[in-house]
This record gives sequence, C-alpha cells and structure tokens, in this order.
Amino acid sequence: MRLLLKGAHVIDPASGVDGARDVLIEDGRIALVDVAIPPSETGHTVVVELGPSLVVCPGFIDMHVHLREPGYEHKETVATGAAAAVAGGFTAVACMPNTNPVNDSASVTRFILKQAAEAGLARVYPIGAVSKGSDGKELAEMADMREAGCVAYSDDGRPVATALLMRRALEYAGMLGLPVIDHCEDKTLAGEGVAHEGFNASQLGLRGIPSACEDVMVERDIVLAAMTGSHAHIAHLSTAGALRAVRAAKARGVRVTCEVAPHHFILSDERLLAPLAYDTNLKMNPPLRHAVDRDALVEGLSDGTVDAIATDHAPHHADDKRVEFDRASFGIVGLETAVSLSLDRLVHAGVISLARLVELLSTNPARILRVPGGRLQAGDPADLTILAPELNVTVAAAAFRSKSRNTPFDGWPLRGGVAATVVGGRALFVNPGVPQVAGLGRA
Repeated sequence: MRLLLKGAHVIDPASGVDGARDVLIEDGRIALVDVAIPPSETGHTVVVELGPSLVVCPGFIDMHVHLREPGYEHKETVATGAAAAVAGGFTAVACMPNTNPVNDSASVTRFILKQAAEAGLARVYPIGAVSKGSDGKELAEMADMREAGCVAYSDDGRPVATALLMRRALEYAGMLGLPVIDHCEDKTLAGEGVAHEGFNASQLGLRGIPSACEDVMVERDIVLAAMTGSHAHIAHLSTAGALRAVRAAKARGVRVTCEVAPHHFILSDERLLAPLAYDTNLKMNPPLRHAVDRDALVEGLSDGTVDAIATDHAPHHADDKRVEFDRASFGIVGLETAVSLSLDRLVHAGVISLARLVELLSTNPARILRVPGGRLQAGDPADLTILAPELNVTVAAAAFRSKSRNTPFDGWPLRGGVAATVVGGRALFVNPGVPQVAGLGRA
C-alpha cells in the first residue's frame, strides 16, 4: 500500500527542505518528497490532505529516557514507555541502562529489544552501561553490547566515577564508533543535596547541590575527549558554566555534544517556593538551577551550542513521590509534554525557528547516536512526526500513556502539539483533536 500526504509544510533540515511538499510512502519507506505528487494510476494509494497548517518532520528521537524494564515494571515498561513516546510525537527513544539488572550485557540488551519488538510502537535503542553494574569499577562488555544493538554507553543516574575509567570508556567506545554519554556530577560536591544550592533551597531548609559539581565533571570529560579524540556527550546539561565549557570546546574542535531537557530551559529553582512549596514533582537531578542558568540554556538553544533536546523521562510510582522532599525519588516524566512545551516556550516565543526545533529533536539526535532517521529522503524509514503548531493543548497527567504521572506541568495550557506519529509508514498515534489527520487512522 502507498500513502500520499499532500499539501503540508515539510521541514527537513538534512535535505534543506522547508516549505509546501507532498510525501509519498511505499512499503514503510519514504518513496518521494516533492511538490504536487500525483496519486499513482496503479496500485492502492491512500491520499490524506493535510494542508499548510500542519508540519511534517522527520520522526523525533528522544535520546535520553528511562524505560525501567527490566526490574522496575511498576514504574514503566518498554511497552508503556513506547506508547508514551508515540503519543508525545517521538518515533524512537534511546533508553538508559539503570535497570535491574543493569543493561551491562548483551543478554539484557537483547531482552529490551525483544520487548520493544513485541510492543510494535516507537523504535527503542538501548544504551549500554559503561561499567559492570554501573558501579564505576570495571568496564562492561562494550563490544558485545554494541553487537547486540546498543547505540551508546552511559552510567546515567551515576557519573563515570574516575577520570581513568572515563578515559578507558572513551578509548573503547571510540574504537567501536559510539559515544559515551555522561551524567556529569561530582558526588563529593553534591553530597546529600536535593535541590540547587542557593537562596531558595536555604529558604526551605533543603540541602544544596552546587553548580560546580556539574561544571568540574564537564570540564573533565572535555579534557578526556580531547585527549582520546573520542565523542563525549553531556547528558541533561543544566548550568551556565557547563554550557560555556562545551561552547569553548567545540570552538577548539573537541568532539563534544550536549543535550538539555525542557524542565531545565523552562523552570528555575524559584519554582520551589511557589505555587506549592516542597512539591516533589520539582525534584530532579540535575536540579532546577538558578534563573541565570536557565537563561543561558535558552541562549545555547538559540545559538547552536546545544545539540539536542532530550526529556530525561524518569517515571516513578506515586509512592516514590508522596513522601518528604528529602526522601522523594529524583526525576519527572517528559515524553508526553516535551514537544508542546518546546513549541510554546521556544518556537512561539521567538527563541528558535521550527527548523531549528526539528534539528534539536530529530536531525541531531540521529546524527549523535548514528541511528536511522533524522531526514526524509527516498529509501529512509517512513518515520514522521506531524505537528499542529497552533493547536491548543492542556497537559493532563491523568491521561498519560506512561504508567507514571510525576510532572510539574500538569494543567499547563500550551500552544502547539502533535497531530500524528508515523513509524515505518504506520500511524501509531492520531490526535482526535486534529481532523486533517483522521485519514491516517484508516490507512
């Protein structure tokens, strides 16, 4: 069967396309992107008239999620996380290894891929652990995990503990052609902190996590990336100092990239005080930083220093959050809010263009992880995110496809949302509030 999407605004930075185009899909792959493609006279072609108010993009890729399976299925599973992904406009996700058991072996990698195949929703790319058990002592079997399907290495949730281990990880990952993604946090500085070190944490009597604990580790990783010539990727970057270090390193030609999360470029630690003090849905690691840091991240998104927007989707059971702030788990869900938050707070605010948003959510994540996607060219998988930039959206945590509801954005009214998500030519999410995409559900 052939599917022809007509009359939409197509944005594909990798191909230099930004304007009215039709998209023809055959057998789950892009067949043609061109102006005014006629339906074929032979074969069955489903034609869906999208119109210029909708935007067709290469499928969005969230390069930093926690799917919790195996081991923590009460928080999320591969299937429920993949369902949340397509509902949020993501055709693919890369999942961190802090499961139980840790994804530090080919057998765990293969299990995750099996669960993803059975779900048949978003594509799932496992990220393998840097060290066995993510305990920071001995390198995991990196080559075996790559052979099984891992696309990167990380001990996310924990930093790579020593400079020597990070050096070895970068050397081995470099030989395998994959990046090392580091959670940059000096645990000796962070201590037992639970919020950004500053006035607002002091007001609430909360132990602080200084910006320096991120800055020093980012500097370390940049030095080691330069030394080894390998690719270091900074996860969930949150401070102005870390961003300056990445910007300077790129100017010197160091192979370093970084991502930021919507909660860090939208919120600051001022939110800890109001409207509800001690709201555990505001507890995350890295913590919400000072407004100066938040504004620096926005600038980095605008000037090209930041390479990707990633959610750091961290689902938790309600019991993990309905406790004192000190005892609550770190993290929030993000797969079903990131696109609308980015459209509302970045695109409609005039910070970045739609094309730049597509780079941040699709083109660059595909490039960094070296996975298919990130462009709309003949022969590529037909993975598409279709946006409705003017759609009025209200975040409703109770309706999330994720098993978890831990978000500080519940009830937020936003401008812009996802109209449909297409993976391998199949419409796996069709927004009932956007009538132009109804035909995708019947294709």
